[in-house]
Amino acid sequence: MANPNMANLSSILGATTYLVPTTTTATTWTALTPAAGTVNKVDTMMATNVTASAATITVSINSAISGGGTAYRLTFQTSVPGNSSLIVVDKSTMLYVGEAQSIVVTSGTTNAIEMVSTYEAIS
Repeated sequence: MANPNMANLSSILGATTYLVPTTTTATTWTALTPAAGTVNKVDTMMATNVTASAATITVSINSAISGGGTAYRLTFQTSVPGNSSLIVVDKSTMLYVGEAQSIVVTSGTTNAIEMVSTYEAIS
């Protein structure tokens, strides 16, 4: 099914989701993958380093589901200093994730980064 016609919506539901990459390999953020007939408007995304040492983070929007297709990076191997945060997406840089796309997160250090995102599920 295609993304919804945004001029003729039936619902807009706000949500917050979380992700902690537990490995240093690419992790698909499945909660940000929209259901059929829905598009997710990602309003904010923050990466917080919960360790005392710097850790890197890469976040991409991929052109296919489940982390497939081509990765278009929102941030690439960006260092997040220890005990601090990096804003990856905010209201001025929001993005839409269609049902044929996915968000992928890769942390340079296991369990060092906690991701938080707010989004609107639009259908």
